[in-house]
Amino acid sequence: MEVEIRHLRAFAAVARHRSFSRAAQELLVTQPALSRTVAQLEATLGVRLLERTSRRVEPTDAGAEFLHQAERVIASFDHALTSARRLGVLRLGFSWLLPAPWAQRTVKDFEQSTGASVTLSRTDDPLEALHRRTVDIAVVRGDRDVPEPLRTVWLYDEPRFAVCARESPLADRSHLDWGDVRHWRLIVNTVSGTTGPWSWPEESRPKDIVETANFDEWVETVAADRGIGIVPETARDRSPHPALRFVPLTDAPPVPVRLVHLPDGPRTLIRRFVDASLAAAGTSAARMRERTDT
Repeated sequence: MEVEIRHLRAFAAVARHRSFSRAAQELLVTQPALSRTVAQLEATLGVRLLERTSRRVEPTDAGAEFLHQAERVIASFDHALTSARRLGVLRLGFSWLLPAPWAQRTVKDFEQSTGASVTLSRTDDPLEALHRRTVDIAVVRGDRDVPEPLRTVWLYDEPRFAVCARESPLADRSHLDWGDVRHWRLIVNTVSGTTGPWSWPEESRPKDIVETANFDEWVETVAADRGIGIVPETARDRSPHPALRFVPLTDAPPVPVRLVHLPDGPRTLIRRFVDASLAAAGTSAARMRERTDT
């Protein structure tokens, strides 16, 4: 049997603590499993490293010398891992307006916990960017189906708002019902938009549709009073355009915010980013509920 880093960690923990139970707690393993690992190491080396009695555990002379060398190896190994992780880069794709404060919190926690870095890549079609492998993971809004083999992780839902030009008759209204959107000309971003004819049952879909190819075209078309749009709350909170007005929608289904990635991407980095994302999403969703309640 070859000696592995887990054997060195197990022995070093027992030798430091002078206890199998305390070492098992540190390593988050069971005491029998820890005892077997240390016994495997001693059998492989052909030397007794620990003296075990019913009351205590002490390193032998050989064990004390081996502990010094083992700790140097463990430290060197951990340093190599840290250095390698710092070279890791996760490419995050998004089409427009990353959710706040989710994005900032997620990136900060991910980079602090892994030593890797996140690069941001704005793209009109995040799903296409994933297929072209120009990004590793992407923020996707909306309820459109995500094709195989892409994997999806739901983060939280955003409320929808109607958006119109300052001169639009809708601008002075206190709200617009989701079922009444069909009576207005609807401007749709066909590439990265979250709302389109597909968002309604066929019998109640808006009939008058203006299609645009990206977010900037969509914004300017709405601002020119060519029709109305439907957007998630993030767009209302962060839109700098002075010609737009946002109107609450009643009875509108929320917009899912999801992470999408390929199954064969950098798995460890993706898993750690998803973990940080889910933790941050809980905070973001809570803040969103507070704003809705008040």
